[in-house]
Amino acid sequence: MSQLSSIEICAGAGGQALGLEQAGFTHEAVIELDPDACDTLRQNRGSTWKVVEGDVANVDGGAFGQIDLLAGGVPCPPFSVAGKQLGPGDERDLFPQALRLIAECRPRAVLLENVRGLAARQFDGYRAQVLARLHARGYRTWWNLVQASEHGVPQLRPRFVLVAIRQPWAAAFQWPQPVASLPPAVGATLSDLMGSRGWPGAPRWASAASGIAPTIVGGSKKHGGPDLGPTRARAAWRELGVDGLGIADHAPGPDFPLTGMPKLTTRMVARLQGFPDAWQFAGRKTAAYRQVGNAFPPPVARALGEAIAAALTAPPPDTTAAQV
Repeated sequence: MSQLSSIEICAGAGGQALGLEQAGFTHEAVIELDPDACDTLRQNRGSTWKVVEGDVANVDGGAFGQIDLLAGGVPCPPFSVAGKQLGPGDERDLFPQALRLIAECRPRAVLLENVRGLAARQFDGYRAQVLARLHARGYRTWWNLVQASEHGVPQLRPRFVLVAIRQPWAAAFQWPQPVASLPPAVGATLSDLMGSRGWPGAPRWASAASGIAPTIVGGSKKHGGPDLGPTRARAAWRELGVDGLGIADHAPGPDFPLTGMPKLTTRMVARLQGFPDAWQFAGRKTAAYRQVGNAFPPPVARALGEAIAAALTAPPPDTTAAQV
């Protein structure tokens, strides 16, 4: 596969950018506003990714030349059921900036992800406007609800994903197929980390935590410290033997009760998101956890990236076969 170029906006901790890199894309720019997230990107890929720290509104898409893919996880609060669902009335709605950049750099393909709340009927008109803008620029578009658990990630995490590709490459695009096997359970995924400080109850806990995780949430700076979500989510974590009211600094030690209910660490949550253990997160615990909780799982991004890459590198359709 030939090297493909991309620009990543609203990159956060780099989950989507990492998955796209694994799918064969080279990032010409990785753009993020949050300083801690930018430090995370620099710590992990500072030698290979050009990290642009600043507001995407100040980025000139025309400065990058021909780009194969523009990707990003535009902020979800305008469409999240946990918020007020103001949609285009929310100042954090960055779809207009994404559309501006698409018009300026004319990528062959676009990949934008958001929460499934964007699929709600109340946003039908808004989605139609986005698609109309893309169609006017020659893109064929698909919007689909993608489940992270169908791509090996041990949590539910549905995401509403927009793919847009210009012709002739659009004709070859197909959504990635779910992996054949079920994702590993939370206990199997985290057993070594949970027992890393000598907690004798780790094997029993791992055996009992036999399901996948509910959707991991990162929250926002407007709310308090890190935890695993509202009351309903914490109840689901409790079924897995996890105390969801907060994030631990360390795995439980040898003095932790044998049948106790441990909290997860940021590293554990990162593994449930599909990040490799070597991926480091900058900032204090709350900032680091929010980066993890708001990330797009790298395995899902890789699957989508491979599907888009296959379309962009497919042989052009044979227009001579039908000629006499």
